[in-house]
Amino acid sequence: MLPLVGQAFSLIDLWPSSLPLPLQLVVAILIADMGITLAHFASHRFQSLWKLHAVHHSSRRLYGFNGLMKHPLHQLIETVAGTMPLLLMGVPHNIMLLLVVAVVLQLLLQHSNVAYFSGPLKYILAINSVHRFHHLNTAKEGDVNFGLFTTLTDRILGTAYFDSLRKIAIKDLGISSEPDYPTHYMGQLLQPFK
Repeated sequence: MLPLVGQAFSLIDLWPSSLPLPLQLVVAILIADMGITLAHFASHRFQSLWKLHAVHHSSRRLYGFNGLMKHPLHQLIETVAGTMPLLLMGVPHNIMLLLVVAVVLQLLLQHSNVAYFSGPLKYILAINSVHRFHHLNTAKEGDVNFGLFTTLTDRILGTAYFDSLRKIAIKDLGISSEPDYPTHYMGQLLQPFK
């Protein structure tokens, strides 16, 4: 739906259409990443947003599809925060399509249990070994690494964190303050409204 909606929201043509397609996608990813990261950060600061976002944190293990496990209202909030600046800039339809693919792939990779070498890029990219710290089950430890693609906005917010010596186990995940959080879909959809 985003590419179609985009045509209705484009107010001015600020999009750098003269750049090669891969660079346009990088620009879109960086802009969307900032908006999504700020919405994600706010979701850990405001109780009404946290109730919607808690569905994502309720999982007691990390796996690829956990990245897609979100309350639909929270997904809408993050989507609007990440794409509205792009839509207002007049982002082309094909870039929005590529961005949607990039977001889905990144959510799968970021929450996967795949070990891959990233070297010093782990200090810039929001890869799975970095994002695991975000899923620690207490706000004291887990309010870090909100970024979807990069840790750039986290560095500005002072929330970037990585400890190569820390081993995160299943007992460290979930929501420690809500150990009985619903595990079935309808229960999770209704939980934020209780």
